[in-house]
Amino acid sequence: MSDCKRICLWSGPRNVSTALMYAFDQRSDTTCVDEPLYGHYLQVSGAVHPGGDEVMAAMDCDGDRVVREVVLGDCQTPVLFCKMMAHHLLALDQHFLERTVNVILTRDPVDVLPSLQVQVPNPGLADTGYAEQVRLLQGFNELPVVDSRELLLHPESVMRQLCQQLGLDYEEGMLEWPAGPKGCDGVWAPHWYHNVHKSTRFQTYRPKTEPFPEHLKPLLEQCQPLYQTLFDAAIKGDARE
Repeated sequence: MSDCKRICLWSGPRNVSTALMYAFDQRSDTTCVDEPLYGHYLQVSGAVHPGGDEVMAAMDCDGDRVVREVVLGDCQTPVLFCKMMAHHLLALDQHFLERTVNVILTRDPVDVLPSLQVQVPNPGLADTGYAEQVRLLQGFNELPVVDSRELLLHPESVMRQLCQQLGLDYEEGMLEWPAGPKGCDGVWAPHWYHNVHKSTRFQTYRPKTEPFPEHLKPLLEQCQPLYQTLFDAAIKGDARE
């Protein structure tokens, strides 16, 4: 479909991005693709992730070809939704972003970093995507920004506003999905998606109660001003919801 609306969700890790993909997967007009640039990122970065060899063996790791054939390639539905990680843009010609509808999904690093270290021990700023997200925000006018806490606190309000900004009709079915694996899941789902596979909707936001890990505090200090820039631009939920 030549006039397909191609949405790229530029998320950071552990940002409830899979749940947001599941929400779009419920739409009647949308095809969802799960992190098509993951193999490319693992190959060019040398990052060690759970199941990384399996991911690279299963995926096309030529990022520019993935952009041509998947992100900008043929699509049989009016909307293509590509769940992406912002740091997967590494070593890519990014001119394709001028042909996609770009959205940022961010999350407070106080919530992200303790969760991220479970899969990526000793994470650095490059593993979080915050710097890339800020560059995207500053490089495009009126780029929609979704904050995961606002989304979890006010799912209907935030989803309605996001759809409006994307030029899409909001569909009520976006707020619920069946439990279990989905056809759009990437091959890495067994390593990363345990909790979201138990869900049937956006989970209620609960702040972390355990102490923040001491060894992650220097990274937290790097992330916080970047996150604040993103949060200031984010869609805010309706407190009446």
